[in-house]
Amino acid sequence: MAKSFRCRLVTPTASVFDESVSYASVPAWDGLFGVLPGRAPILARMGAGELRVDFPDSNRGEGGSRSYFVEGGFVQMAGEQLTVLAERATPVEQLSASDSQNELDLLMAKSIPDHAKDRQALVDRLNRDRQCARQKLAIARAAKGI
Repeated sequence: MAKSFRCRLVTPTASVFDESVSYASVPAWDGLFGVLPGRAPILARMGAGELRVDFPDSNRGEGGSRSYFVEGGFVQMAGEQLTVLAERATPVEQLSASDSQNELDLLMAKSIPDHAKDRQALVDRLNRDRQCARQKLAIARAAKGI
């Protein structure tokens, strides 16, 4: 069995990375799942959360890990290639706990008027945005050891 597989992370505006990895932890819509070399094919809807990829040891040194906060999109494992198509992807080290807290505070203060057209759809969207902000804040705090 192979010790690594190809992993691509792509957003609508950039190819974030395309490298050989030994493991990926993927935040799907209905929970996290792990990907190892030789995994059965899968197509899943992405949620919001931390995408972590582990790199194999190589002649360049020890592997290590990298994490991204990803939102929305799809993930596909086919053959020995994992493709993550995310609406947004931000390296965890670029997240700020204070900015994430401010974003969450603004979303928590926001409300949808009772008479708004398509009110339920707007409420659902606001709730998703709040949950996404909570996830981002938790990841930012964990990355900074807060």
